[in-house]
Amino acid sequence: MRYVARTGMGRAGATRALWERSMTTDRDGDWLLEKGLPIHQASELLGVPAPTLRSWERRYGLPSTPRSGGGHRRYSAAALHQLRLMRDEVAHGRPAADAARRVRMSLDVDDPGARWVDEVLDASRLMDRGAIVAVLDRVADEQGLPFALDHVLMPAMRQIGNWWAAGSCDVEVEHFTTAAVRGWLSRLTAFTEVTRSRPIVLACGPRDTHTLGLEALAVLLVHDGREAYVLGARTPAQALATCVQRTHAVAAVVVSQLPSHRRVTAHSLEVAAATGCQTFYAGNAFLFASARKGVPGTYLGESLADAATRLGTID
Repeated sequence: MRYVARTGMGRAGATRALWERSMTTDRDGDWLLEKGLPIHQASELLGVPAPTLRSWERRYGLPSTPRSGGGHRRYSAAALHQLRLMRDEVAHGRPAADAARRVRMSLDVDDPGARWVDEVLDASRLMDRGAIVAVLDRVADEQGLPFALDHVLMPAMRQIGNWWAAGSCDVEVEHFTTAAVRGWLSRLTAFTEVTRSRPIVLACGPRDTHTLGLEALAVLLVHDGREAYVLGARTPAQALATCVQRTHAVAAVVVSQLPSHRRVTAHSLEVAAATGCQTFYAGNAFLFASARKGVPGTYLGESLADAATRLGTID
């Protein structure tokens, strides 16, 4: 089932205004934490039926909601944030139990990258490019580039995307941060020597638009001495095959995020495989084994570091 947040006038519109007001306070949502939303308002805001919210709490303990004096649920800003993440994970096709596990992991304050993610988010709110770059430089120096990409950069960008989707930040913040991150990634490869002869071509599926993960993967490949060509968003199957042939690429990687895009992405992989190169794929469209049945090539998983390691073994 796909949940879509409702918008409009009346009570639902008032509920959204209430949520947006809460986001202007500190990040812990103290204003909402004090009063909270009743379940019918949380349901309207999130576009998730109230029985489903009750089921998520009963089965998965998500979220842990305070109760009013009369025993009614009250949803704080933090609880609403957890539920929005849960809703989005389910909307991308994850089983509820798996979605709940991922939400807990993403919100785990003990996660080794959590403090750096918070710093990137703070800098993003202020639209401070220098601070964003400084945080990423520091974590890459202290923990290594793969860690910086998997545990800091990508989680931070997903969070900013969630803010934008929820209407709690302007699109300019998302665009500004993306531009700052792209500049940082570009700088990382400016003086890196390519030592391996045959490149790898990276592309989105014909209907997919999100390229930042591919750009980050390309950085890891270049640091391993491999030239990588990022073709970008909505790459047609024939354009992918042409690039593979003309560059004599050793492999092609295609990424797709939505299940509805899986079929056309699989076709792109078939066209690329027909050129004789090895094919690999990743993204939410292929999370489950059933979604990978009959897809040509090798699934790379969800970790950029693991994907780069796997691609590094081919020649």
